[in-house]
Order: sequence, then C-alpha cells, then structure tokens
Amino acid sequence: MDVGLINGLPGHPLFVHGAVVLVPLTALALVVCALWPAAARRLSWVLPVLGLVTLGLVLLTTESGEWLEERVQESALVEKHAEMGSGLTPWAIALCVLTVAVWLLGRAGLRWERERSGAAGSPTKGGASALVRRASSVPVRVAVMVIALVVAIGAVLVAYRIGDSGAKAVWQGRFSTSQSDGGR
Repeated sequence: MDVGLINGLPGHPLFVHGAVVLVPLTALALVVCALWPAAARRLSWVLPVLGLVTLGLVLLTTESGEWLEERVQESALVEKHAEMGSGLTPWAIALCVLTVAVWLLGRAGLRWERERSGAAGSPTKGGASALVRRASSVPVRVAVMVIALVVAIGAVLVAYRIGDSGAKAVWQGRFSTSQSDGGR
C-alpha cells in the first residue's frame, strides 16, 4: 500500500496530526483505566481498539515519513527527525499491549466480583477461577498500574520530541517573526 500521497499531497502531515492526537489520548485512557478499574469496564472493548488504531496510525506515520524523507531536500534537521521517527513504534506497541492487558484485567475483575457474590452462571472452583483471582490481586494490579504509567509518559514524551524535531525541520528559518503587511 502506498501511503506516500493522499489526493496528490504527502500523507505524512495528515498521519502526524492523527498520531499527535491519538498517542496522548490512548496514554490517558490507559492510565485512567489502569488506575480506575470501573473505567476499564465502562470503556470495554474501546480501550484495546484505541490501542490498536494508535499503533496502526504510528506505523502509517512512520512509513509515510520514510517515503517523504526520500523526496525532500536533505538537511541536518530532516535527518535528525527521520532518525527519531521510528523511536515511537516500540512505545506504540507497548501502549497497544497494555490497553489489551488492562481491558482483560477489567474483565477479570468483573468476573471475580461475580464469583465472590455467587452470581448465577459463575464458576466457583477450577483453573479459570484461580487465574481470575491472581489477575485481580493487588500486586498484579499495582504492577500493571506502574507499567502503564511509565509507558504512557514515555510514549507521550517520545511523540512530543519527534513532533518537535519534525516541526523544526519544516519551519525553522522559513517564516518571519514580524507580521507581513499582506500586500496592503
């Protein structure tokens, strides 16, 4: 699939704007759901889908950036940005994996609550019940919260740094700090 051009223009700026919105949004949703299990249950499948869409968009952004790099004038700023660009992919993968993990933990917590209350149709014994108990344990939840917080902060910081380098590559030295008279 050619992600280089969209309607005759480079696709990279379009994908970048999507990634700039979705990476922090996914990071925020991940942290909220990791800290507040009821939010994970309310968001349900939206959380892992958000993680997957964010990962896909980051991959599209990186691929379209590589395409564009081959077609713009070389400069130190463009090179720096291009080198940093692929650095977001591992963070996006981690966000995606953690959104699935937090979603599954939310489901396990709900199942554990049902089992404890003796809801109809809930198994009270067996391997699944033991697994649900372990997944709902405080040490597991705390570990997931800490990892989610670290990955969320890391992803947002890396996205910011990459975006800042890209903005400098595009705009540095290409505008005036004083207002033009606009032909008046």
